[in-house]
Amino acid sequence: MLSDISAIDLARAQFAFTISAHIIFPAFTIGLASWLAVLNGLWLWRRDAVYLSLFERWKTIFAVVFGMGVVSGIVMSYQFGTNWSVFSDKAGPVIGPLMGYEVLTAFFLEAGFLGIMLFGRERVGEKLHMMATTIVAIGTVMSAFWILAVNSWMQTPQGHGFNDVGQFIPLDWWAIIFNPSFPYRLVHMVLAAYLTTAFVVGGVGAWHLLKSPKNRGAQIMFSMAMWMALIVTPIQIIAGDQHGLNTLKHQPAKIAAIEGHYKGFPEGRAPLILFGLPDDATGKVRYKVEVPLLGSLILTHNLDGPLQGLNDFPPEDRPKSALIFWTFRIMVATGFAMLGIGLWAAWARWRGQLYDARWLQRSAVLLAPSGFLAVLAGWITTEVGRQPFTVYGLLRTSDSVSPLQAEAVGASLIAFIVVYFFVFGSGTFYALRLMGRSFEGDLAAQVDHTASDPEGTHHGN
Repeated sequence: MLSDISAIDLARAQFAFTISAHIIFPAFTIGLASWLAVLNGLWLWRRDAVYLSLFERWKTIFAVVFGMGVVSGIVMSYQFGTNWSVFSDKAGPVIGPLMGYEVLTAFFLEAGFLGIMLFGRERVGEKLHMMATTIVAIGTVMSAFWILAVNSWMQTPQGHGFNDVGQFIPLDWWAIIFNPSFPYRLVHMVLAAYLTTAFVVGGVGAWHLLKSPKNRGAQIMFSMAMWMALIVTPIQIIAGDQHGLNTLKHQPAKIAAIEGHYKGFPEGRAPLILFGLPDDATGKVRYKVEVPLLGSLILTHNLDGPLQGLNDFPPEDRPKSALIFWTFRIMVATGFAMLGIGLWAAWARWRGQLYDARWLQRSAVLLAPSGFLAVLAGWITTEVGRQPFTVYGLLRTSDSVSPLQAEAVGASLIAFIVVYFFVFGSGTFYALRLMGRSFEGDLAAQVDHTASDPEGTHHGN
């Protein structure tokens, strides 16, 4: 019953639902925009119609997903005023301009040049069309830059002061934007977006290869995706490790909750708890499976590196371990699964069997949504681990919520769930249909088109 749940819990649930629904779209479009720029560049360089065919299909998918991302982002932003008005009032002087910069720079770039990318090849010429495609890709990364600057400041705030009414006020914008966790968070998120796109593209390519092993468009999709898995996943693992070191320095309670360490290890030699059931009430991890010493080695790169436990922090300042203990492990396991399939594909490629390895292709189809899973698990770990604060160590979540009744928040949450599943479910279904439709017909059409226009007169030359 809604009457048994507090307004703040419902407000948190609503924001968690809307941001989870939103983040999967930019996580896909950031990487997809860059891949479209690569496809377009390969078409201009090689004049191979298969690249143009892939570009034309995937740009439609990009447009659908981009539209859903814009709509879900607008809806999410309104909650700052409805459910989190106190937070907006206190932190607005800092986060408001940053979010405004995201609109004025990144979103205007994306929206301004998206139409040219989608419809302008034969109207503006190939060079300007390529420039527009590249600008859209840059715009998506710039959008991530500003949004992560906001989120990172909330995680590791600096460069601010307070006015007479208790509002955060900016003192040093450089320090605010480039706060201690921002570089690590930005790199980690952008690489995650590229991997998300790579595994969707690889899964689609594998799906078509299973039906038609000689499908050249599918071969290109699968091959390029597996190269990304092989090259980018190890970089992401290293970036994640560095991000972990940064989090240990600035948010040690979050790391303690992630690791399930209720008791501290001031002399180091902490174990790595692989699995278990954290129990915040008793301060123990039940049924745990652990590896001695490995916790300190991974977290501090030193067997004798000291680690704090949750019991070293006041009870009111501790994040809940039960959820983020598992979401973190889901993220890590997904990352190593990505690395595994990248190595498997490299072995198959070396043996000349990349396009004939049926079990590899089936595994790629299975892992197609793995990037979304990793992004969601990582985002939950980051945001829940920041609790009980909205601005870490300075503004509590309980002091940030609007004065609303639980029934009102609960009703809007139910409405969001119904509308989101209908609207975004329909858009996702359409995007999946586009991915599942054979690319061979598109290729044949492009071959006919380019054969009838060998000088490129219909492409602005």
